[in-house]
This record gives sequence, structure tokens and C-alpha cells, in this order.
Amino acid sequence: MSLSPVEIRHVQLRRAWLRGYRKSVVEQLLTDIADSFEQVWRERADLADRVEELEAEIAKHRELEALLRSTLVSAERAAQEMKEQARREADLIVQEAHAEGRRVTREAAAEKRRLEEESIRIREQLRTALGVLEGWPGAPESEAPAEETARVEEQSDTGIRRIAG
Repeated sequence: MSLSPVEIRHVQLRRAWLRGYRKSVVEQLLTDIADSFEQVWRERADLADRVEELEAEIAKHRELEALLRSTLVSAERAAQEMKEQARREADLIVQEAHAEGRRVTREAAAEKRRLEEESIRIREQLRTALGVLEGWPGAPESEAPAEETARVEEQSDTGIRRIAG
């Protein structure tokens, strides 16, 4: 039987004849008070244990939260670093492509110059050969060599000279 403080204050003990309160009633009241107090102490201890459990659980959750936060920050940092690395790689690829384009353009220009020089050299050889042929006995005399030279001088849309004819 649990007693509240209000009930304890309002307990009325009957007095015995000459000697004061009845001993059995007082002893019963003290037993009830002690039982009530013991029950309150047990509940208090149980609640203190429960508070410790909950505080331990809260600490565990706080550690987990801190771990999750650090993991999230690490993941964000890694994602940012990956983006930056990808951007740098893309820039490098673009730079390499530009360099390759310039190299191909230089090579094409060099090849064009080489082909033009080769064409001039071949033309000179043809002129020389035609000049030698004109001097041969029995070679027809005509204006063909001048015509041939004119045909050699013809130039295409791409800027490469070709022999027309």
C-alpha cells in the first residue's frame, strides 16, 4: 500500500487511555510509510537506470550523427575533388586537341609546300626535257611546249597546281 504525503499528513492516530497513541496503529503506520518509501526508492532507482540507458543511447546516436556528418562532408569533398579533377582532365584534353590540330595544320602546310616545290621541280624537269626534245633532229616544231607550260600552271580550288589536259 503506497501512501502519498497528503495521506500521511492526514492520518489520525487514536489515543490510548493514558499512555498516548496505540502502539499497534503507530507500528502499522510506520510499516506502511516504510513500504511506501521503499517503493518510491525502487521506482526512483529504476528511473535512474532508465535515464542512464537513455543517456547512453543518446550518446550513441550523437556519435553516429557525428560519424554521418563527417562521412557526408568527406563525400561532398570527394565529389568536389572528382569534379575538379574531371574539369582539369577535360581542359587538358581540349588543350591536347588544340595542339594536335595545330600540329596537323603545320604538317599539312609543310606537305603543301613540299608538294608545291616538287611540282615546281617536276615542271622544271619537264621544261628541260621539252627543251632537249626540241633540239633533237626530227622533232616537230610547234608551240606545244608553251602550251604544256600553260597547262602545268593551272591551279585547283584547293591551291594545288595541276597539269590540265
